[in-house]
Amino acid sequence: MGFIVVDSFVRRHELGWRQKRCEGWLARGVVFGQDVVVVKPSTYMNRSGRSIGALMALLSAGPGDLLVVHDDIDLPFGRIRIRPGGSSGGHKGVESIIESVGSREFLRLRVGIGRPAAGEIEEYVLEPFSAEETAALPEVVDRAVAALECILSQGTAEAMNRFNARSRKAAAPAVGVS
Repeated sequence: MGFIVVDSFVRRHELGWRQKRCEGWLARGVVFGQDVVVVKPSTYMNRSGRSIGALMALLSAGPGDLLVVHDDIDLPFGRIRIRPGGSSGGHKGVESIIESVGSREFLRLRVGIGRPAAGEIEEYVLEPFSAEETAALPEVVDRAVAALECILSQGTAEAMNRFNARSRKAAAPAVGVS
């Protein structure tokens, strides 16, 4: 889910995946007056911290400069939650990032994929979306990208107020999307 969202963000802002560096694909540009570097780690998900840590060292960035977009099984499919820090919640990729960065204090944009009714979680997160989820995916991705845009243009607190709400009306995009 994280890659789907950042791919859409990169396309929308015409950043383009231009470089393979720090064990990941990079896109760079200015979005709403903010210098932005987007990375999609090319490592296994549970080792994504290697890529993130290497890029942060290269950029002399700290945990406060980091925003991680990831799936979350503890949120219903399509629910978005912006969180300024905390534990990994059992997410192996986030655990890897915490270990590499040496801090839990980085911003997260969590996108719900729901829990499996039965079976192993590791298998569930790798399965294709259901037909119903696939139909809803464009709206979910648009809202997640709008949340990223709101963070960049209006700040984390405003984005949390708009996108952490339970109702769809309260989670309407904060920034015009074309």
